[in-house]
Amino acid sequence: MAMARSFKLLQTLFLVFSWQSCGKTSAALDTISDAVNDLDAVLSSGNRGRGKVYDVRKYGAKANGKNDDVQAFMTAWIAACRNTSGPATLLIPGGRFLVGPLVFAGPCRSSPITLEIQGTVKATTDISEYSSPEWFSIEDIKNFILTGAGVFDGQGAAAWPYNNCKKDISCQSLPISIKFSRLNHTIVNGLTSVNSKGFHTSVFDCYNFTAMNMKITAPGNSPNTDGMHLSTSKLVTISDSVIGTGDGCVSIGHSCEKVTVTNVTCGPGNGLSVGSLDKYPKEKSVVGVLVKNCTIFNTTNGARIKTWAGTVSGLATKIIFEDIIMRNVKNPIIIDQTYGTKQKKESKWKISDVHFKNIRGTSTTNVAVLLECSALAQGAWRLEEGECRAWPWAELGCTEHGSGLSRAQLDSSGSSGSLFDSLLVALSFVLCITIASYS
Repeated sequence: MAMARSFKLLQTLFLVFSWQSCGKTSAALDTISDAVNDLDAVLSSGNRGRGKVYDVRKYGAKANGKNDDVQAFMTAWIAACRNTSGPATLLIPGGRFLVGPLVFAGPCRSSPITLEIQGTVKATTDISEYSSPEWFSIEDIKNFILTGAGVFDGQGAAAWPYNNCKKDISCQSLPISIKFSRLNHTIVNGLTSVNSKGFHTSVFDCYNFTAMNMKITAPGNSPNTDGMHLSTSKLVTISDSVIGTGDGCVSIGHSCEKVTVTNVTCGPGNGLSVGSLDKYPKEKSVVGVLVKNCTIFNTTNGARIKTWAGTVSGLATKIIFEDIIMRNVKNPIIIDQTYGTKQKKESKWKISDVHFKNIRGTSTTNVAVLLECSALAQGAWRLEEGECRAWPWAELGCTEHGSGLSRAQLDSSGSSGSLFDSLLVALSFVLCITIASYS
């Protein structure tokens, strides 16, 4: 009996979603495809060389892993940023550099300006030094490039015990290793980040941001160490990267448009998520997300959309998860509008035009697909009975409840859908998720 149950919990999910029945998918894909970044825009000056090189050692960096080299880094940055001869490169060469919190700020005369890291940069461990919750803050720059084979080491293990956000939602966030703010035309190529204190990277208020060939790692039990978190940004592409952390591999937050995530290997962690949304009053909609050709393994969640029960209404729409392989994922497909909610409150966010296509792999639980949608309070978006639905899930034993929380569930254990018992190896069915709501 135990062996049979274990086998059921790990049975193969082969979800083939109907292109014909999802009539809006093609149009949504066209919209998101327009978001692919033109990398040449970053180098529009035509000069693709490194330009003048500013080596931090020449500005006093000791590179001994003991002395704080933050002043040398800042002085070298100012010199590179003010360069008037075209492109410039701030070089962090081979060696071990200890660095406290710093800001690389623009606007810069140099264009493009490159941060090239070849050594290992380690963060200081005394969190009282971080008056603002960032380690590297890179901000207000046009045409910025981050590249190199070096490593950003957040030395987060010393700080993780201070993370109490699971108990206190108003907790103070631990420092983000690298925060990109208000950047216009950016390439991040080859970033390696390990053991961040908080998020590894944060992309805030950026336009035309491309990140590729990244390696981002932290232990699976490290708290809130998201690989890359996005908010208030447009035209973002993340590709060809390996991310494994204690939280989301990629989390797409509020006020984002035209985001593409492709060829990302995710695990361990919490999967690839849209959200969380609706936590703060000023959050705006998320429109146009494509997650494609990704592999997710040994994670809590796979493809997820999550919202809080906040005070304002919003919209998450034109979201596509396609061609994704999952292995040993607890919640392969989940829409959760009860995130962070202990009381029976309703999210006011509308989720619509969401498509899952060709998601396949194994689940470690007996629920392959879980939709928990808000019934929504008066005066905001209202979810009609059964409108959080999947076609033709009724034939597979799915349940839908229209009052209170609208919940649709596909059970992979066979307890509510015998079709899983008869097709353990290659389960396939036609499915389109349509989430409609009305004001």
